[in-house]
Amino acid sequence: MIGGIGAQELLLILLIILLLFGARKIPEIARGLGKSVAEFKKGTKDLEDEIKKEEPEKRKPPENKDLAG
Repeated sequence: MIGGIGAQELLLILLIILLLFGARKIPEIARGLGKSVAEFKKGTKDLEDEIKKEEPEKRKPPENKDLAG
């Protein structure tokens, strides 16, 4: 059980979705959702890569030319 939803409730929800959208639309909806999830994952990975790239620059202490000589 997921959060109190049993097999009967899940089956009822799927049946309602089938009635609302029809059998031909469900694969199109699933395909669109899959593409959306893939784009979201790609975006989050790109953001993480950018943050990791900028972190070493922030950790590096600033150069102080006055003490050098």
